[in-house]
Amino acid sequence: MSTPTSSPPAIPIVSTVAEVAAGTRAWLVDIWGVMHNGVAPFRPAAEATAAFRKRGGIVLLVSNAPRPAASVIAQITTIGVPRDAYDGVVSSGDVCRAMLADWTTRPIHHLGPDRDKPVFEGLPLRFVPAEQADMVVCTGLLNDDTETAETYRPLLERLLAKRIPMICANPDLTVERGNRVVYCAGAIAGLYEQIGGEVTYAGKPHLPIYDMAFARVSQIAGSTVPREAVMAIGDGLRTDIAGAERAGIRSLFIASGVHVEGGRIDAAVLETLFAGARARPVAAMQGLSP
Repeated sequence: MSTPTSSPPAIPIVSTVAEVAAGTRAWLVDIWGVMHNGVAPFRPAAEATAAFRKRGGIVLLVSNAPRPAASVIAQITTIGVPRDAYDGVVSSGDVCRAMLADWTTRPIHHLGPDRDKPVFEGLPLRFVPAEQADMVVCTGLLNDDTETAETYRPLLERLLAKRIPMICANPDLTVERGNRVVYCAGAIAGLYEQIGGEVTYAGKPHLPIYDMAFARVSQIAGSTVPREAVMAIGDGLRTDIAGAERAGIRSLFIASGVHVEGGRIDAAVLETLFAGARARPVAAMQGLSP
């Protein structure tokens, strides 16, 4: 007779980050969905991270944005995220640039909007049409207001026929922009994998971005920060929460419209979201606040 397995404990809903931040030295904080919604900043989140920094903590913003850190900082500054809310930024664009070091002598194709081109700046790359490439870098949809991954199925089938590999510079499937949810590069990459394509991912939940983040945190701290003193904060189940579990750190789930309609959570909603999930946060919040 098999022994019944016990259900995991309920995920507590907390009203302040202080309830779960004891013992942390560094936070790895997602940007889109935690610090802003693509249109406006979340003031309580900035107040929470700034207060943590004043107490000696380190706040590293870790984003799946397919652009280098400097470009991300410029964007979030325009949106209104204050500079005293964080120590630095590590992006999937930074990881993508490191991956592209192996492709400087071979033709590549960029699948994505022009606004993502900063990820290629300063790199000696040769761009060609998709079917002439040895590799495709996907940074997003050309028009995420109207397109979905299915828009790209014909192109992906042609790439698959030639066995062209892909680097996905943003593993997010969707993000919340204002009061709308739009598709990201991860949706295209996921479809390419589904039909048999080869994809390498630059950002969360994959470990290269965490390796880069841990190195940056230690650089800021001046010494190695143990992983038990690091907490990830994010709104993505398959990126932020799953990535934290892979990286061996705890996580705090922030509700957003990506997973929760209206961003409102209760015990039943959390139970449904995390049913059967290996990666579970230590707590959940409606929005990051001090």
